[in-house]
Amino acid sequence: MELDAAERTTLARRHMVDGQLRPNKVTDPGIIAAMLDLPRERFLPAGLAPRAYADEDVRLPGGRAMIQPMMIAKLLQLLGLRDGDRLLVVGSGTGYAAAVAAHAGARVTALEEDAGLIGIARAAIGDLLPVGAVALIQGRLREGHATGAPYDAILIEGEVPAIPAAISGQLAEGGRLAAVLGASPRGAGARAVCGRKAGGSFSVTDAFDCATLPLPAFRPAPGFVF
Repeated sequence: MELDAAERTTLARRHMVDGQLRPNKVTDPGIIAAMLDLPRERFLPAGLAPRAYADEDVRLPGGRAMIQPMMIAKLLQLLGLRDGDRLLVVGSGTGYAAAVAAHAGARVTALEEDAGLIGIARAAIGDLLPVGAVALIQGRLREGHATGAPYDAILIEGEVPAIPAAISGQLAEGGRLAAVLGASPRGAGARAVCGRKAGGSFSVTDAFDCATLPLPAFRPAPGFVF
């Protein structure tokens, strides 16, 4: 019997979890449940929806990307989210990672500069999650969102050359931060890192090799050439 559209997307999510997440040591039950439940295609422009479950980044307008499912799951897993944790997602794009974290029980603030991406996130999250599960904020990514600080966890959703002190400084004591550190060209020594604030100091350790598109807002300002 031929599957209808809803059954096909449910099966695609199951294949994503069983074929991409579990073989790569994603074991957090809250993350797995969220990614089985949330229709990832709803967080993409309509023309890109068929690529929602591909094992790769999906490029978005403005030089942005929806990070591949396995990678976003592993980055969220690094944070060790607990029910009720206050999470800031920096560069939240179309809102998928923020929605996964909220589904898993975090109280999420999603910070994004691009109004078009926020519009996609607002529509998807409004239909799929309870009111107030994710606070969508438009603002400068490099500054974080100090108004909501301190946070138990911060996710920087995209590759950055360094973690700004303005962002790590918004962590609560014992807070965790996950990001992808690297430098262009894409993939040149990029790696996921896990940071932690302890004793008032912030330190970072490497977690695993990975690569994704750099966040344009974090590009260093061009220098003068003499």
